[in-house]
Amino acid sequence: VQLQASGGGLVQAGGSLRLSCAASGRPSSMYLIGWFRQPPGKERESVADIRWGGGVPYYRDSVKGRFTISRDNAKNTVYLQMNSLKPDDTGAYYCAAKENPIGTWDYWGQGTLVTVSS
Repeated sequence: VQLQASGGGLVQAGGSLRLSCAASGRPSSMYLIGWFRQPPGKERESVADIRWGGGVPYYRDSVKGRFTISRDNAKNTVYLQMNSLKPDDTGAYYCAAKENPIGTWDYWGQGTLVTVSS
């Protein structure tokens, strides 16, 4: 599986961005797909994830009510709609996928940079 992330950019606080992650190769093998981010000088952290077959998504507490993860299986694409952005949301955003419910994430896309100015 190959993952291609896009959609990052520079936005003012309070603004919105939508990230996209296009999967190719064998996306049917994915069990879970999600978004991570790495703020400047900090560790990478999970943001949101969703089962490829559907289900209740997971969100980290700090993005609940502002971010929405969704998937379009026909397009093999996962989206992260980010609203009410804050400077703390700044970082490199990565999409990732895993084939099993437990264990490590198997596939990673390249990062897309999100910068939120105050």
